[in-house]
Amino acid sequence: MRRASELLREVFRCPNDVAAFVLKGDLSDTPGYFRFGDDVICYGRCSSGEPAQSPRSQLHDALSHVLTDWSSVHLPFDAPQIVDDLRQERYIADHNGGGPPLPGNSVIRSMYYAARPLMKVAFRRRLQKLYFRHRENSPFPRWPVDVSVENISERLLVFAMKSRNIDRLPFIWFWPKGLPSCTIVSHDVETEAGLRFCGDLMDLNDSFGIKTSFQIVPEERYAIPDVLIQSFHERGFEINIHDLNHDGHLFRNRMEFLARAKRINSYARQYGAQGFRSAVLYRNVDWLGALDIAYDMSLPNVAHFDPQKGGCCTVRPFFIGNILELPLTTTQDYTLFHILEDYSVTLWKEQISLIQKKNGLISFIIHPDYCIEPDARRVYAELLQLLDQMRTKQETWIALPREVAAWWRQRSEMELVFAGGSWRIEGEGSERATLAYAVLHENGLRYEFDSCEQAQAG
Repeated sequence: MRRASELLREVFRCPNDVAAFVLKGDLSDTPGYFRFGDDVICYGRCSSGEPAQSPRSQLHDALSHVLTDWSSVHLPFDAPQIVDDLRQERYIADHNGGGPPLPGNSVIRSMYYAARPLMKVAFRRRLQKLYFRHRENSPFPRWPVDVSVENISERLLVFAMKSRNIDRLPFIWFWPKGLPSCTIVSHDVETEAGLRFCGDLMDLNDSFGIKTSFQIVPEERYAIPDVLIQSFHERGFEINIHDLNHDGHLFRNRMEFLARAKRINSYARQYGAQGFRSAVLYRNVDWLGALDIAYDMSLPNVAHFDPQKGGCCTVRPFFIGNILELPLTTTQDYTLFHILEDYSVTLWKEQISLIQKKNGLISFIIHPDYCIEPDARRVYAELLQLLDQMRTKQETWIALPREVAAWWRQRSEMELVFAGGSWRIEGEGSERATLAYAVLHENGLRYEFDSCEQAQAG
């Protein structure tokens, strides 16, 4: 079992001896929801009060029960377990009797996917709106961006620093060259029409100097021309695998998943793909290890408008075993245009701002299938222009998913070393890393660089 100090090391890449954490009291017999301050809902076992079975209940606040002394922090919960329960959506699995958090009734789901090819798009949208009604009012995860994991980590670091009577702690900054955030744009290609539009979409992306990744469905949906694969590679775009055949049944049962995983792994080798995203963002993190991939992109930050509810409640990458998760942190284009009926970048701008405040990963899914329409293409072009402006102002690092995954793996292996009266960063890729400091500020944290130039507040 990980210790809270190891969690802080994972998040911040700070020195080993940041603090000693002690579990305070006996944990509750059953997990449930409780607060860790007004802005954070946690899920798990707690020793200072009885967790509730619904996030809508009046929740016990564990924050006031944290104690510090001259050497340690006493917590009324297992912090790494609480964070894992959020990141890996254990709060959903537990309410499903420990099973995978699949959406709704399996029979109804099978009937829907069987009838889906026969449905007119307008009728399918009406069904989806009925299915998603009232979800945006759910208090947990918090819409439109949930940063619970970041808030928990920062709160723990504040307690740790206070227990050691220090007000400034060095750590390895989250992104290369001290940039305040990172952005990836990905395209899930769902239909033959979308496949035919990929060339035009690459042209549009290139007009703004932004490279993106294309997730292709390797079986049944369409034939994938070799010339298109070659074009992706030659033009500097990335190819990833999008499910197997997009029928909604990848996670129906373990045996079927393992059989499909073998074929997915074969296609990943064939196309030189390092990453994966499941159809409709269906997911079961306990099974991901069967995929021979470097990273996954199937977990949404908030899943209020996805068939499988939940959300990982974080805006930064994290490891699930050996696989790195690059969470989806913004609303999908289909949801924006056809469920929320919003043909503007207003919501995306709001989400970008919230993610940047936590120096997170700003990730988008833009479907070629839905950008064929002129109004949707116009909105996407506005987004590209916005991202280009952010890059020019050095507000974000725009990268391919494989580049983000490579950086995050390198950062996870870097070490802070104190020698000659100063700190330095060692490890592969350290020439791109930046030494930063977490500074106590008004009972919270702010981040500063080694030059004392202030970064975005955490």
